[in-house]
Amino acid sequence: MASTAPYGTWSSPIDAALAASHDGRPEYVGVVGDEVWWTAPRPAEGGRRTLMRRRADGAEESALPAPWNVRSRVMEYGGTPWVGAAGAAGADGGPLIVFAHFADQRLYAYQPDSGAEPRPLTPLSPVGGGLRWADLRLDAERGEVWAVLEEFTGEAASDLRRVIAAVPLDGSAAEDRGAIRELTDGAHRFVTGPRLSPDGRQAAWIAWDHPRMPWDGTAVMLAEVTADGRFTDVRQAAGDQGPARGTDGTAESVCQVEWAADGTLLLSSDAGGWWNLRRLDPRRPESAGAALCPRQEEFGGPLWRIGQRWFLPLESGLVAVVHGLGAQRLGVLDPESGELVDAPGPWTEWEPTLAAHGTRVVGVAAGPHRGYEVVELDTRTGRTRVIGAEHSDPIDPAYYPRSHSRVFKGPDGRDVHAHIHPPHHPGFTGPEGAAPPFVVWVHGGPTSRSPLVLDLEIAYFTSRGIGVAEVNYGGSTGYGRAYRDRLRENWGVVDVEDCAAVAEALAEAGEADRARLAIRGGSAGGWTTAASLTSTTLYACGTIIYPVLDLAGWADDGTHDFESRYLDSLIGPLAEVPERYRDRAPVHRADRVTAPFLLLQGLADPICPPVQCERFLAAVAGRGIRHAYLAFEGEGHGFRRAETMVRALEAELSLYDQTFGLGRADVPMVPLSG
Repeated sequence: MASTAPYGTWSSPIDAALAASHDGRPEYVGVVGDEVWWTAPRPAEGGRRTLMRRRADGAEESALPAPWNVRSRVMEYGGTPWVGAAGAAGADGGPLIVFAHFADQRLYAYQPDSGAEPRPLTPLSPVGGGLRWADLRLDAERGEVWAVLEEFTGEAASDLRRVIAAVPLDGSAAEDRGAIRELTDGAHRFVTGPRLSPDGRQAAWIAWDHPRMPWDGTAVMLAEVTADGRFTDVRQAAGDQGPARGTDGTAESVCQVEWAADGTLLLSSDAGGWWNLRRLDPRRPESAGAALCPRQEEFGGPLWRIGQRWFLPLESGLVAVVHGLGAQRLGVLDPESGELVDAPGPWTEWEPTLAAHGTRVVGVAAGPHRGYEVVELDTRTGRTRVIGAEHSDPIDPAYYPRSHSRVFKGPDGRDVHAHIHPPHHPGFTGPEGAAPPFVVWVHGGPTSRSPLVLDLEIAYFTSRGIGVAEVNYGGSTGYGRAYRDRLRENWGVVDVEDCAAVAEALAEAGEADRARLAIRGGSAGGWTTAASLTSTTLYACGTIIYPVLDLAGWADDGTHDFESRYLDSLIGPLAEVPERYRDRAPVHRADRVTAPFLLLQGLADPICPPVQCERFLAAVAGRGIRHAYLAFEGEGHGFRRAETMVRALEAELSLYDQTFGLGRADVPMVPLSG
């Protein structure tokens, strides 16, 4: 029988170390012969990512020891950092793997069965951020790997160019930049890696330019590929990267392009207001027709990392698709009939990373009671099975929250989507008539989404009697273009209002204690958290994590190149609406902060530099606002080291303990100054 104890005071077996050890997920699955490979996090090893190898007999092993770290920095968020092929390593018949190493961003060739160390394929550059690589394609016949090259030409964040380039596998470019062949001319600021037609005679890729973000408008580019591997007759085949005019205009975002076996192109395009699959015959550019499976669902998403794959044409002519409304399920689509059959199983969220071998599709999936794992679907039988990184409950699942999705009403009656995680514990219940403290979690992006999956960081709080509400505010992806465009020129307004609407509704319904509401978020979620604390007194405290705080200081060279013009759509062009940049920035509204806060920042963050935190703290200084600032050496945008995650999580609980008066003795206290 459960004991009665005040909310927020319950003891829990889910400590910060356990939550940190389960942070991260498998990514970038690929098939190498009859083996499945993927990247996996190692929080206890300095946050590096290793390459995992699942052999044909089912044995699973790490293929790269420390300090190798398989991770690209292209556009800072990265992209597909490895590629492999069976039998490409030479006479021994073993696999050849090419990967990007995070520390120096060079490409390395690796023959795991040879016993040899990885050997460099690309040179170092002393200029700016050097040479970076992502979205790789192995061309063993030509003895090359084709990839996106991001090359810095100066020291500023915007001093760079991006092209598709070919790197020789023989290592001749390891010390010679001139040995790298450029396949495109740098006419576009951003490009994805090339996709080759079945006959190898054509290449397709996606391109876009400032001030657009890829979810605003992109172009599908097409080129002829000569016998010696050059691109000719480069032209735009589809898409629209002109002015983004929203759902009632002509702007079109294509987030992925792939070749079908019949030589036609499949596109994930939001031309109809939703990212749906369409077919294009490159011989007849006007042929891009109706959606193959027209639904008010997303068959695509925001292209934060190049090489993301929401769909995959199969040898059978069917197409594996990741799709859904506010969720991402795996299905198999017959493009001729439009019939779509979903994969069975407990997984409600599939990541945009797919690979295939024969009739089998491999991806990464999770659910409300399962962490991310590598799952295989047999398209002949319809059966699924876990083949890697299998989830195992580190504690009794009875401690997991009983989560659900809900639609709330925001200002003007607009829908606001959220996932609600009430406090839950098998051994405790709250006092009758009492309401628990609740924390509003704000996702980053902001053009992104919170999925409904098992998260031990959330369970860390809910098992202690503190509720969590993840708000997919207006501007989030997964709900169509119109929902996504709500945030256009309204960042700091719509997101703040929608989060407040969810918190208010929970309090009004008696599901949350109105006097003990908090808000927390990282990156763009840190912005919304700080904007909320400087515009409303609804929250008793807040946790601000590697945030955007100063808009004018973040624009142009104040951040990295990819997002340097993001504010044009989120706020408006700086030259046209300079007052918005000042009026909405938390650093200029610090005099309105009345609630205690915790500020967490990585000192090696190139996206949200720590100088923003310093400006905010200077503006708050002397006002008597209780706060704490924890800065972490060596951490970037998104904490990856176990010790950092433990410290951050315990500090957050300490903030709530002190602010809500919980009286916990089992959490290290973080002194709040001011």
